[in-house]
Formats: sequence, C-alpha cells, structure tokens
Amino acid sequence: MNDNRRLRRWIVVALAALVCIGGCRSGGEADVVSGGGGSFTVEDDNGSSPSGTGTLIAGSPAGPLAAFSELPPILVTELPSEALDTLDLIAAGGPYPFDRDGLLFENREGLLPAEPLGHYQEFTVVTPGVSTRGARRIVAGADGELYYTEDHYASFFEIRPED
Repeated sequence: MNDNRRLRRWIVVALAALVCIGGCRSGGEADVVSGGGGSFTVEDDNGSSPSGTGTLIAGSPAGPLAAFSELPPILVTELPSEALDTLDLIAAGGPYPFDRDGLLFENREGLLPAEPLGHYQEFTVVTPGVSTRGARRIVAGADGELYYTEDHYASFFEIRPED
C-alpha cells in the first residue's frame, strides 16, 4: 500500500478507534454526537461523555484530529513506518506483539498533560534489529490524544495530521 493511501486509511481508522478508546473504557459503544465550532463531544450508550472534549485541528483529508497539549508536534508523515503499524494495531484493537501493549501508562514522568490514573495506555513501536520492546512507544489518551516517544518516556511529541 502506498504511503499516502496508508496515511489516509490510518487517519480514518484512528479517528474511529480513538472514539472507541473512551467508549470502551466505560464499557459501552461510543459515538460522536456533536461537533463543530472547533470542538467535539463523545457519548456512550448511557449518554455520558467518557471521552470528554478536545480542540480540533483542521487540515487532514479525513477530517481534523485533536490537539491536547503544548508538546512539540510530530506529523504522521514524520513517524517511522513501524509507528504507523502500531497505529493500525491500535485502530484495529490488536492483536499486539507484546503483552504490555494496551496497558496503563501512569505518566510518572509528568511530561504528558495531567489526567486521572487510567487515562493513558501505552503501545510498543517495534524497533528493527532489537529483540526486546525497545524504547519507542505510542501513548493513547482516553480523549483521543496520541503521543510518540522514541526515548522511553524521556520526551514526547504529540502526533498531528499533515499540515
């Protein structure tokens, strides 16, 4: 699959999966029920908002992605191909190559925006030539935010769509 087609596919699938992360955390299906004016709301079957709200950034061919932090951005097109593979797995709900994928990320370093425990999940980005999990990760938040680290949580970038 060529990179542009893969990127468009990832954006569409990732948006759906990010909505699911919040809904699945509360045990229900989640649907985007309102949007526009630079924000969105997600509700589960019970009418609650497990995913909260976020600020939208326009510009992606499939629609906007959320901006949640003051961390430096990294465009999806700048990520290593293995990170796109991980994003595909997140969007599909697995299966993941490592048993720690999808588990709680505690944000002990305090580099991501402060959120209640349970807000973030971590996923391994495979590093070619390394037999362990390596240092690269994607951290997904319940509000749809995505962060990338290539140095095992010493620094983070917020994943953004193409400009």
